[in-house]
Amino acid sequence: MGDATTDIQAIVESARRLGVQLDEKATIQWLAAIAASNDESGDVVVDTASGTFGHRVSMLDFSPRDLARFRRIGEIVEVRGPEGVAESALALSGSAAQSKIQSYPGDCDYFQRLNIVAATREEACGILATLMRDHVLAHRTGATYQFLEGKLGTWAFDCTQAGQSRSKGSPITWTAADIEAGELHVETADGPRTVTWADAALDPGWCKLDWVVTDEARKQLSNASNVIDVTWEAPGGDIVALDGYLDAFFQEVYLDAGDVPVFAKVARFVSDDALDEYVDRLEGEVRKYLTHHLNYGKAAKRMYNVFRLSGRHLDAAFVRELFDEPTTILYQVWSLIVTLENATQPGSAIPIEAVRAQADELIVQVVRVLDGEQERAIVESLLRLRQTLEGQSTGEQRTLEVEAAQTQVVNLINTFYREKLVAMPSIKDYIDTIQAAG
Repeated sequence: MGDATTDIQAIVESARRLGVQLDEKATIQWLAAIAASNDESGDVVVDTASGTFGHRVSMLDFSPRDLARFRRIGEIVEVRGPEGVAESALALSGSAAQSKIQSYPGDCDYFQRLNIVAATREEACGILATLMRDHVLAHRTGATYQFLEGKLGTWAFDCTQAGQSRSKGSPITWTAADIEAGELHVETADGPRTVTWADAALDPGWCKLDWVVTDEARKQLSNASNVIDVTWEAPGGDIVALDGYLDAFFQEVYLDAGDVPVFAKVARFVSDDALDEYVDRLEGEVRKYLTHHLNYGKAAKRMYNVFRLSGRHLDAAFVRELFDEPTTILYQVWSLIVTLENATQPGSAIPIEAVRAQADELIVQVVRVLDGEQERAIVESLLRLRQTLEGQSTGEQRTLEVEAAQTQVVNLINTFYREKLVAMPSIKDYIDTIQAAG
C-alpha cells in the first residue's frame, strides 16, 4: 500500500467518476476503526444499548434501527428446545447484519447456533430431527408468514425426486408436507427408495429453513432464511459440529446479549484457522457469482467481506461506500425476483397480487432515488416486468413473457453493478483474475 492520503484520494476520484459522493473524513475514520479492530481480531463486543453482540469488525457495520423487526421475524425462524437439552444463539447475517451501510438490505438472513446436549451423537441427531420438525409444523403458516422449504440431510445417491434430478452429495430439500409425512419417495437406477426425515438427520449436512414473511413497513414480501449450525455437546464437555465443520463468527450480529454464554462456549471450539477458512469460502462464493451464476450485486457484497477481513481495506472502503448510496435500492430487485420465483412454483400459496404490489412499490422507490440514462433503462425494464405479471397466476410456471422480462431486469442490474465495481482499478484486477481462472 502506498501513502495513505494518496490511496484514499484514489478512492475519492474513482467514486467521483461514478457520481458517488464519498465522505473522505468518514472513510478515514472507518479505515482507522477497522485497522484497530483487526489488531484484536478474536474479540467479541457487546453493545449494551441494543443488547446485541458480535465480532468487532461486524459490529462496525451494524445499526439497530430495524432491530425490533428482526427480533420479531426471529421468533418465526429460530428453532428452540427444552432447557438443558438445546441451547440457542440467533444472529443476523448477510446484508441485514450490515444495516449501517446498506440502506436497502435484501432478504432477512439469520444464522443460528444450536447446541444439543446428549449422551451420543445419534441421540443428538434424533433431537435435532424432532426440534426442526416440530418447529416447522408449528410455524407452517400464519398471518404474516408462510414456510417455503427446509434442508436437512445429504443425498447418498443420485436419484429423481418429483421429476427433478438430485445428485449425490447435494442437500436434501423438504417441503412442509414432506416434513409432516416424515419421508421422501424417490427413483434411483436400482428402483424406488424411501428416505426418512430421521435418517436424513443422522448426516444433517447443511441445515436451513426458509419462509416468506410480510413486511408492512416496506409494503413487500421478504424471504427469511435461517442457516442452523448444529453442534453436539458430549458428556465430557467436548463440542463438535454435526456437519463436520464449526462455522466462524466473522459476519454475524447476535440479537440477544443473554446468549453470550452459549456463543462463548461453542466458539471456543472454532478452528484456529477459522478466519482463513472463512475467507476461502467467501471467495468461492465470489467466484460462483462472477462466473457460473453471474450476479455482480451478490458478488460485491461478498467481496466487501473478503476485502475487509483479508487486509484489502481500501477496496473494502470503496465497496462499502457503494452500498451506502441510494442506487443500492436496486439490490431489492433480487428480493423481488426470488419472491416471484417462489410464487410461481407449483402449489405455491404466495399470492401473485403480493408480487405485483412489491413490484409497484419498488418501481416507485427506484423512480424517487435514481436518475440518469442507465437508471431510466432499469425503470423501463421493471415496468415491463410488472406489466407481464398481469397475465401470471399463482402457482403456475412463469410465462415466456415474464421470463424474458425477468432476464432483461437481471442483465441490466448486473451491468449496473459491474460498471460500479470495475471503476476501481484494483477491484477490476481482482474480478479479471477470478473470471480468467473460471
